[in-house]
Amino acid sequence: MDWLQAIVLGVVQGLTEFLPISSSAHVSIVGQLFFDGRDPGAAFTAVTQLGTETAVLVYFRKDIARIIARWFGSLRGTVERTDPDARMGWLVIIGSIPIVVLGLLFQDAIDSTLRNLWITVAMLAGVAIVLAVADRFGERNTKDLRQLSWRDGILFGLFQAAALIPGVSRSGATISGGLFLGYDRPAATRYAFLLAIPAVFGSGLYKLKDIGGDATAAWGPTIVATVLAFFIGYAVIAWLLRYVSTHNFTLFVVYRLVIAAIVAVLLLTGVLAAA
Repeated sequence: MDWLQAIVLGVVQGLTEFLPISSSAHVSIVGQLFFDGRDPGAAFTAVTQLGTETAVLVYFRKDIARIIARWFGSLRGTVERTDPDARMGWLVIIGSIPIVVLGLLFQDAIDSTLRNLWITVAMLAGVAIVLAVADRFGERNTKDLRQLSWRDGILFGLFQAAALIPGVSRSGATISGGLFLGYDRPAATRYAFLLAIPAVFGSGLYKLKDIGGDATAAWGPTIVATVLAFFIGYAVIAWLLRYVSTHNFTLFVVYRLVIAAIVAVLLLTGVLAAA
């Protein structure tokens, strides 16, 4: 991977991580389409996600600091465990368990078999339909994060775990789950951001050991891509939170279906290789 490739893929990662369109799918497709037909790989994808997830930490720094402080207070007994922020800390931990367990159990498949572009096409189209149904289902939802229950926290986590398959989209799966559970769009989107923090940092830090092991994931270009992903991702967070407060997800549903169709044609014509 050269510097230009890293810059392009860093921009792609930053633009797509938080939108319900699957950043892993876009990084894989762009990598193969423009850069010698090579998939940038699971390690590069996971590590550049550290950049976008750091943007979450910075954007929500006041909320996260308050949640952590109240959570530790609940451990010491100085804060009631029913405190909303203390509960949110526990719910993020509990909601992260499914993706951690499934990620470890299916690590080999995630790094290889599941990166097949035909699977990506199926997930882009399939989750588009799920998102469309969830969006219609949730048009009159009124639940906010103060009403988040332990059951819903675990269910959110199970939806997030589906994003281990490229093409699903972490935010798309988690937001869809939240809409089905009765939460409004801003609440589902906000919790999707918070819930992703432990999973993305865990995956990215774990994959650091694989950077530099081959030509597709050299240290220098990976760092450049990660830094770019941070700055662009920060801007996308701000935009998306404003967007979902007044718009539905139809734009993203249509986009996913169009991209799925384009990639399928490119696969059938031999422009892209499935694996």
